[in-house]
This record gives sequence, structure tokens and C-alpha cells, in this order.
Amino acid sequence: MIRQATREDVADILEIFNYNICHSTAIYLYEEQTFEERMAWFDGKVEAGEPILIYEVDGKVGGYATYGKFRPHIAYQYTIENSVYVHENFQRRGIAKALMLQLIEEAKARHYKTMIACIDASNDGSKYMHEKLGFTYKGTLENVGYKFEKWLDLDMYQLEL
Repeated sequence: MIRQATREDVADILEIFNYNICHSTAIYLYEEQTFEERMAWFDGKVEAGEPILIYEVDGKVGGYATYGKFRPHIAYQYTIENSVYVHENFQRRGIAKALMLQLIEEAKARHYKTMIACIDASNDGSKYMHEKLGFTYKGTLENVGYKFEKWLDLDMYQLEL
């Protein structure tokens, strides 16, 4: 089931987020976030009217997706950047794709023009999924991140809504 997140989901969202901080290059952060930080993020999303979609599996948050402003300047107001994360116990079940399909529909309904995906260049699964959803590769920003004792490249993808 896909639904809008509630405050009660924040602990599960935090677990997924922190797992990705510690075990992947999907998030270019070093330190785990606190519950308070993730709650402030949630409240900011709600205040901005940005969706946080939850894929629920047997009462557990199996994954979540959201979007936010691509850049803060007014000329970018119709461009958003997506984020999608799946709990490590629920990967390879089509959850990310299902969340993204719903997120894209929500973005279209809100009259956004372009959705951007910034994906670590080593994340072949995410790149493949985005391509299957119609995103096109626009280029690589080389050596823009540093994590786990190595330099990271960021691949840029774009979807015209």
C-alpha cells in the first residue's frame, strides 16, 4: 500500500535513512541523523506541501519517496529533485519503482515541469530503475563527493513531466 507519511512513520523513515548513511553512497552524509533532525525534516516537507510517500508492507515502512526544490532560486520553481529509499529487508521487490510512479503522478498533478535525479555513479540499480521510468542521463559530475575513503561521482538524470 502506498500512502502519505505521518508523524508516526518518522522513526521508520529515520531507520532507512541512517542505514543508507552508514552502508551506502546513496546519501552523501557521514553522521547518522537524530530523530529530532528527521522530525524537523518531516515538518519542513509538510509545511512546503511536498509529499512523502510510504510503501507499507505488513504494517512496516518498506520504503519512502519524496521530492523537493532542485535549487532555491525562483526560476527553478517548476523543477524538483526526487529521493527514494527502500528498507534493506524489502529491496528488489519493485517498491522503489511503485513509489516513483506515484511520485511522478503527484508531481504532474502539481504542474511541475522537470524532475531531477542525482544518483551516485556506482548505484546501477537506481540508474536502471530511473531509466526504465523515462529519465534520461544528462551527465556525470566527477569527484564531487568523498565517502568511505574514496571520491564519488554523481550521475544526473532528468525526466520531463
